[in-house]
Amino acid sequence: MAELLASGGSMEMVRAAFDNGADAVYVGATGWSRRRAVYEMDDTAIVEAARYARSAGRILRVAFNTLPASSEVPLFLARADALYAAGVRDFILTDPGLMMALKNRHPDTILHASVGCTIVNVQDALFYKEAGASQVVAECRMGKATMRSIKAEAGVGLEVLVHATTCYTLLGRCTMSSYTKYGHRVDASGKDHFPGSPNRGGLCYRICLSDWDRVGAAGELEASGVELPNRAYFLADDIPDLIDLGVDTIKIQGREYSVPLVGRMVRFYRDLIDACVRDRDGFRMDPWRERMARIVADRDAERREKTAGLISESLDQ
Repeated sequence: MAELLASGGSMEMVRAAFDNGADAVYVGATGWSRRRAVYEMDDTAIVEAARYARSAGRILRVAFNTLPASSEVPLFLARADALYAAGVRDFILTDPGLMMALKNRHPDTILHASVGCTIVNVQDALFYKEAGASQVVAECRMGKATMRSIKAEAGVGLEVLVHATTCYTLLGRCTMSSYTKYGHRVDASGKDHFPGSPNRGGLCYRICLSDWDRVGAAGELEASGVELPNRAYFLADDIPDLIDLGVDTIKIQGREYSVPLVGRMVRFYRDLIDACVRDRDGFRMDPWRERMARIVADRDAERREKTAGLISESLDQ
């Protein structure tokens, strides 16, 4: 059966996700994942979360899913070594060089290629497999035919985001945010911080969701208030097909949401997956849509508030 993977932006959220039925939870290492530091965890908290996961017979994955400068590689290896010594074996990475370095150092680690890798085809999946990844995340626009090809031809596990956001361009490839939040600093440890770049340890300020003007070739205003497409989505209707297809992990994003909402989302997907597996032939989606609509309304309200704050902050240099 497909694994249910949920987000953990704090120890409280990790517990809520596991207690509501997640098979695995991912957390971000402070300064090294695609979220604000308040939604990441330091090594002490990660080790505590890993112990909690093991006590429940579950899995904790640690995301180092940013692209490091050469000077940062020793910092990564030192942190990964410390977590490995504390019992952590599951990591989510974006950089193929880090994958190879960590796999060579600790062959029994389990590495997953992050959504930041922007995997869109079989060759991408094969590339990250060669780098050491045993599972890859499908880019959120990937069709089921490509998913089938990856399962059949690449020989890696496949992870699909069923609750996340699309991206105006492609997740992992967009640089729009860095044009408005372009600061850069190096901390005392030597870690580079680029606040406007999720790929460099910062975050996306969602400026694509601002009101844009469309200007013609001569500079004339053609339209104002243009919204670029970046939709939050639930793929609950796709769950039966994803299970039939043999997807290995069904993933829920949402470290920035409130703990109660994350718990409700995890419980919804846990119950839906279990019901589908229990009676695949008799499973019908209709009874689940009303419950899903209530969660979507609360999710959208929280996301609107977060987005407005991020856009306002992006303009404050």
